[in-house]
Amino acid sequence: MDFVRLWDRLTAVQPDPPNWLVWGATAVALLAVALRPVWRLSRTVVTIAHEGGHGVTALLTRRRLSGIRLHSDTSGLTVSSGRATGPGMVLTAAAGYPAPSLLGLGGAALLAAGRITVLLWVGIVLLAAMLLTLRNLFGVLAVLATGGAFVAVSWYGTPQWQGAFAYLGVWFLLLAGVRPIVELYSARRRGGTPGSDADQLARLTGVPATAWVALFLVVALACLGLGAAWLLPR
Repeated sequence: MDFVRLWDRLTAVQPDPPNWLVWGATAVALLAVALRPVWRLSRTVVTIAHEGGHGVTALLTRRRLSGIRLHSDTSGLTVSSGRATGPGMVLTAAAGYPAPSLLGLGGAALLAAGRITVLLWVGIVLLAAMLLTLRNLFGVLAVLATGGAFVAVSWYGTPQWQGAFAYLGVWFLLLAGVRPIVELYSARRRGGTPGSDADQLARLTGVPATAWVALFLVVALACLGLGAAWLLPR
């Protein structure tokens, strides 16, 4: 019976939240991305998604995932083994920057369908899976803190709080997916990113790093535009 109640709760369709809540979550997410002092903290969530994108793609392309490290300066590192060239390596290297935006787009689709609870539990499962791959203390603490917020809101939050948290998280991923790409472009213009994903992809494929940065930006903006169409009140 408990399992039946849990399943019913998980699969239930929640009503659309009030418009003020959606707009409020949008504004808070925008501030979390735009304000530099806040961004220094919130960017860790983007790093979790970024490195998770590398890790999942490595596994999907049958590479061996050795581990993920998240650092307090919001950088990260995903180590996998396998062929040093070829489609698997290219896809793994290319997956990081689009990952936050694609996760945000998937979350927007769930919210548009009224699946707030499903979204929260998908987040919990993904964070729990990533926890198994982490190889440093800061990474473990960062993912535990993020996952703890998901669990607390899912179990103890009112429907309105759950809606606010879900919309805030999805909007943040959609908006925050753009800023690191712009930062990468600016850093490359100053010649400071020889080890970036875009430069690694240029060495692997012969396609200029600038083209990869442009592709990342197109994907992020497309996700933001489509996600906004699903999320904004009509």
